[in-house]
Amino acid sequence: MAIHYAVSDSVAVITWEMTSSPMNVLNDESIPQFEEALQKAYADESVKGIIVTSAKPEFVAGADLKMILRNNDKDPTEMLTVSSELNRVFRSIETSGKPAVAAINGTALGGGYEICLACHHRIALNNPKTQIGLVEVTIGLLPGAGGTQRLPRMIGIQAALPLIVEGKKVGVQEAKNLGMIDDIADTPEQLLEKARAWIAANPKPVKPWDEIDRKTGKIVGKDNFKVPGGNIQSPVGAQTFAAGTAMLMDKTKGNYPAPLEIMACVYEGLQVNIDRALVIEARHFVKVATSKVAKALIGTMFLGMNEANKGASRPKDVPKTDVKKVGILGAGMMGAGIAYVSAQAGIEVVLKDVSVEAAERGKDYSRNLLKKGVERGKVDPLKVDGVLNLIKATDKYADMQGCDLIIEAVFEKQELKAQVTKEAEPMLATGGNPAGGVFGSNTSTLPISGLAQASANPQNFIGIHFFSPVDKMMLVEIIMGQQTSDYALAVAIDYTRKIRKTPIVVNDSRGFYTSRCFGTYTAEGMELLNDGVSPVLIENAGKAAGMPVGPLAVHDEVALDLSLKVMTESIKAGALSADEPTYRMVQKMNELGRVGKKAKAGFYEYPDGGQKVIWPGLAELYPVADEQPGLEEVKTRLLYRQAIEAVRCFEEGVVRTKLDGDLGSILAWGFPAYTGGALSFVDFVGVETFVQTLDRLADTYGERFRPTEKLRERAGMQEVV
Repeated sequence: MAIHYAVSDSVAVITWEMTSSPMNVLNDESIPQFEEALQKAYADESVKGIIVTSAKPEFVAGADLKMILRNNDKDPTEMLTVSSELNRVFRSIETSGKPAVAAINGTALGGGYEICLACHHRIALNNPKTQIGLVEVTIGLLPGAGGTQRLPRMIGIQAALPLIVEGKKVGVQEAKNLGMIDDIADTPEQLLEKARAWIAANPKPVKPWDEIDRKTGKIVGKDNFKVPGGNIQSPVGAQTFAAGTAMLMDKTKGNYPAPLEIMACVYEGLQVNIDRALVIEARHFVKVATSKVAKALIGTMFLGMNEANKGASRPKDVPKTDVKKVGILGAGMMGAGIAYVSAQAGIEVVLKDVSVEAAERGKDYSRNLLKKGVERGKVDPLKVDGVLNLIKATDKYADMQGCDLIIEAVFEKQELKAQVTKEAEPMLATGGNPAGGVFGSNTSTLPISGLAQASANPQNFIGIHFFSPVDKMMLVEIIMGQQTSDYALAVAIDYTRKIRKTPIVVNDSRGFYTSRCFGTYTAEGMELLNDGVSPVLIENAGKAAGMPVGPLAVHDEVALDLSLKVMTESIKAGALSADEPTYRMVQKMNELGRVGKKAKAGFYEYPDGGQKVIWPGLAELYPVADEQPGLEEVKTRLLYRQAIEAVRCFEEGVVRTKLDGDLGSILAWGFPAYTGGALSFVDFVGVETFVQTLDRLADTYGERFRPTEKLRERAGMQEVV
C-alpha cells in the first residue's frame, strides 16, 4: 500500500506512505493508487474538499528515477504516455470542482512539488529541514508534470525561470516569500487545521489560468491568461528569454540539453492555454528523458551517488564503527579544512602543528568559515562556540591520546610523513575496539604501501585523500595499501560518511586514481601548447568540453612547483622519463619562477585588481603554429586522454568499481558530468567510436592515446598492423 484514504468532516485526506520505498516517490505503484484515491473523492458527493499530505517525514521526493531509466532506451511514445497520464491525473485535481490543499509536512521536490502546484492551495509545515523546488534539471530532466507551466503562471516568468533552470531548492520561508507556497503552519495539527479552514472558505476554487466554460459548466484553460509581471510578448518577458538563453549557452556550452529545453518549453507553453501547454511540456520532457545525457546523469550523479553515500564500497562483514575523536597532523590549509568538517560533524578534534601558534592559525580557518556562515544566515550563531570548542589546537602528540583516527596532512615528503607516523601512531586508541585506532595519510601521490612501512601496525594504515578546499569538495579518495585491512577501510568509510562526504575506494599505486588521471588533463594541455596550439584555443576547448576551467589555468591553480616535485619523484621511481616534453616544460617554467597563481606568474599573469591573462611570453617559448586545429579536435584530445587513463586504472585494478571511477572523475577533477564520468564516457560515445578515435589520436599525436587490448575486445576490433 502506498496511499491511504480517509474521510473526516466531509474532507478526504489522501496520505502518502510508501512501504516499498524509503521515500515517497511517483512510480508505477503509487501513481495508480493516488489517482484511485482522487477519483474516490471526486465521486463522493459528501466530500467537500481534499487534503494531500504524507505520513513520512518528507512529503513526496519526486519521480522514481529507476522508472525513468527503464524507459530511457524504449520507444519515446512510451515515455510520452507516462508523462501524459501523470499530467491527466494532476490536471484532474485542478478541474474536479472540489478544493484541494497540499499539506506539505516535509521536503517536496520535483514531481512531489508538482503535486502541490496542481492543488489549489499550498501550506507548509515550518520545518528547517524542508526543501521545496523543481530540481529535475540537475539530473538532465525537466519537470514533466506541469511544473514548467504552473510555476511561471503562479509567480511570474522572472521569478520562476531561475528556480526551474537552476533546479534551486529553497526553505519554507523563502518559498513563502517567492509565492511557491501560500501559508506556513507551526505544528502538524495546525497544518491540517489551516487546510480544512481554507477548504471551508473556498468551496469552488478556480485557478487563475482557468475559467468555467459557459456552455458546459466545466473548468477549462483560459486562452487570454495574463502571467504575473508580464507575458512572453511583454518587454520583461522578451528580455528575460533573450538574456537567459544567452547565459545558458555560455554556462552549459550546449552540453546539457535540459536547461535549453526548459527555456523553450516555458516560452512555447505560456503562449497557449494550460491544457495545450501541458502537451507541449510532455513532448519536451520526452526529448530530454530519452537522451543519453539524462541516462548518464541519473545513473551516476543520482543513483550512483546515493549508493556511494550509503557505503557501497564498505566491507559488509565489519560492524559499524564510530570515530568520536580524530587527530590531525598539520594545521595548514588541508589539515585546517579536515578539522573544520570533522568538528561540524560533532567529532572531537586535536589539531597539531609544530607550535601552538601555528595550530591556532589552523583553527582560525574554522573561526572564519563559521563567521561567514553566520553572516550569510547559514550557521546558527548559538552553535559556533560548540563547534570551535571541539577543536583543540596543540603542539603536543600527547593530546592525541585515545584518538580513534589520526590523519596526517603534512608536506608531500616521505621522510617527514614517516617521522610523524612513528611519533603519533602510539597515541591511537587501543581500548574499546580490539582492532585499535586507524592511521590515515592525506597524501595525493605517494604510494600508501611505502608510507605504511613507517607504521607499527600497517593493517590499520590507510590513505584518506581529501581535496581542497575541504569544506566545499565533496569527495574523499580512500586508498588501500597492500596490507590495509577491511577494518581500516570500514573505519575510513564510516568516518567519511559521518563528515557528509562521498567516499570512493581505490587500490595503491603512484598517483592513485584521481591525481594520476587529473594529471593527464594538465599534461595534454601542455602537449597541445608544445604542438603550437594557441593557448586561448586550448583553454576555450577545455571549458567547451565541460571541464570547469582550462588545463593551463588549473595547472596554475595546482602550482607548477608542486608538479615538478611530483614529477621528480616519479622519475626517481622509474614511472616517468626525464625526456618527457611535459616534464621539460614544467622544469622550464620553474626555472623562470613562473610557478602558478600563488606567485602571480604561471601560464597566466595575475595583475593586481584585474582579470588573469595568458602570459605573453608563452608565445616566445612555444610559438603558435600558423595552422590551428579545430575546436572539436582539441576537445577530443583533452577528453579522450583523461578517459583512456581512467580505463587503464580500471583494468589495472587501481579503480575497484566503475561507479568509483565515474564519481571520482566528476567530483575530484571535474570530468564532465553529462557523460556520466570518465569510465562511462566510453559508453557515452560508443566503444567502437572510442577505440577508433583513440587509434587515430595515437597515430597522429603519440602512443599515450593507444587503446588497450581489453578495449579492443569490447569493441570486437583487432589492432590494425
